[in-house]
Amino acid sequence: MARIGVEENLTDVKEALEQNGHECVTLTGDNAAECDCCCISGQDQNVMGMTDATTDASIINCDGMTAEEAVQEVNEKLSQQQ
Repeated sequence: MARIGVEENLTDVKEALEQNGHECVTLTGDNAAECDCCCISGQDQNVMGMTDATTDASIINCDGMTAEEAVQEVNEKLSQQQ
């Protein structure tokens, strides 16, 4: 399936995505461009008003979502990309 970048602190989301057949990697500063979709916690979003996009992949802010909701959102974004 798809390669999903997941922030390190979203272990429940990462586990749920892997159970649904996705390949998950921990997001680092330079591997986002290699991912089909990225899941972030929202904690570092728009720090100091700076927004530098490093990927064209869909970004999902998982703040307030359950792991299952995040998986559903990822699947929806990936189906839109195809």
